[in-house]
Amino acid sequence: MRTTRWMDGSKIVLVAALAMAGCSEDDAGPAGNDTAGSTGSDASGSTGDQAATDGEDGSGSSGEVVPEDAPTWHADIAPLVSERCSGCHVDGGIAPYPFVDYESTAPLAQALAAAVESGSMPPWGAAVTEECSPPHGFKDDISLSADEVALFRAWSDAGAPEGDPAFAAELPPPPDTQLDPVDTVLQMDGAVTIDGTTDSFLCFSLDPGVDEDRYFNGMQIVPGNDKVVHHVLVYLDEDGETADAAGPDGSFPCSGGAISGTLLGAWAPGTVPMRTPEDVGMRVNAGSRIVLNVHYHPTGLGPEVDDSTRIELDWMDEQPTWRGEMTLVGNSNDPDVLLPNPGDRSDTPEFLIPAGAQGHLEEMVFEIPDDLPQLRVWSVGSHMHYVGTSMQIRFQGQGYDDCMLETPHYSFEWQRLYNFDAALDEMPLAIGGDRIYLRCEYDNSMNNPYVVEALQDQGLDAPVDVVLGEETLDEMCLGVFGIAVPSVL
Repeated sequence: MRTTRWMDGSKIVLVAALAMAGCSEDDAGPAGNDTAGSTGSDASGSTGDQAATDGEDGSGSSGEVVPEDAPTWHADIAPLVSERCSGCHVDGGIAPYPFVDYESTAPLAQALAAAVESGSMPPWGAAVTEECSPPHGFKDDISLSADEVALFRAWSDAGAPEGDPAFAAELPPPPDTQLDPVDTVLQMDGAVTIDGTTDSFLCFSLDPGVDEDRYFNGMQIVPGNDKVVHHVLVYLDEDGETADAAGPDGSFPCSGGAISGTLLGAWAPGTVPMRTPEDVGMRVNAGSRIVLNVHYHPTGLGPEVDDSTRIELDWMDEQPTWRGEMTLVGNSNDPDVLLPNPGDRSDTPEFLIPAGAQGHLEEMVFEIPDDLPQLRVWSVGSHMHYVGTSMQIRFQGQGYDDCMLETPHYSFEWQRLYNFDAALDEMPLAIGGDRIYLRCEYDNSMNNPYVVEALQDQGLDAPVDVVLGEETLDEMCLGVFGIAVPSVL
């Protein structure tokens, strides 16, 4: 399997799938022609009449005979692509391949099937597994069901038939990414040029003009250049110290991880605006600044300019009952927190991912302080770097051991937060004396394409031991939690 200089998760997955299918990204033709006999009929939502009208003899658009019960583009695949993929796979978007119609999608049918079967696409990391069934579903879930995944495979195996437009299913709209209403818009002050093949992380310090504490319950990032803005972390600089950090273009370099400040949220292409639960607001204190930590991903096709990435806010009219906060738990070398694992070099647990290790686990258990008030957890996320492949987060206490989140196909390229779809008083409680369990899995071998990319960027050709830290070849194991606390505290 060949690798690629692109670090975008979708590019790696699709190119790898094409290579395994015997195609190249440049000459991919009609998909699945050599496996048209495999129908996957139990997954098809099409009718025999629909398939038969694809050609006078029941053939697909390229002349192959299509099984009567095969799914087609117009009846089965286009609605899924419109709803789950069009947030990124559009002309001029961050994704390398636009899926705007049958002609642009059918040549990649094999790669699409492989990507959705692997769980890498759509980029929705949260999953229900044998070990993890979260207490509630998540809002704005773009993941595919098993039957929907099977449709992509059956469509590919049947030769990616187009079907008859007369039987086309209604196309659901893509997720609504517009924040409404918008009270404040804060935009980057200068322009940056993104070029070459290496990802960049730049920060922009923006003045919200707040002279007294205010609360917002809605936030959205609007990228200034969809081709290169890959994801954004939003921080609150409570002391306003970043005001003097910006250079002539309004930016200053920062890592892809946390900066000094309070995390307010995260954004990735196609995500809907962040909305806190009812009567929960995120506080922006007087004199603070908002920092956008922007991950830029070059196209590899020449320079691209971003001069207008912005954040939009919807302020609350009064102080809410609950204050929303983002809190991070993890990243500990404390032997009282780390659990032992076979990679430890002594009897004392240590966070160390040996060079070449695959399926390596680091586990941590944190006790919630007894003096902490009972908190409601309304959002959860996982954070690792390029070596990380899977993460699980559990709450454990007297008589319960509940899984909050599992991201079995974790990708640093597609970080996001997952908001529970429930009323606040039904969301998980964090109770003093209970525990938070984190399990992070890593692949520090050349079988991990992200490791290969990170090593190449450092001029290395073989894995090295990995420890906790902020650098490219360091790692993390962090749980991210959106919590609600009484606003009077």
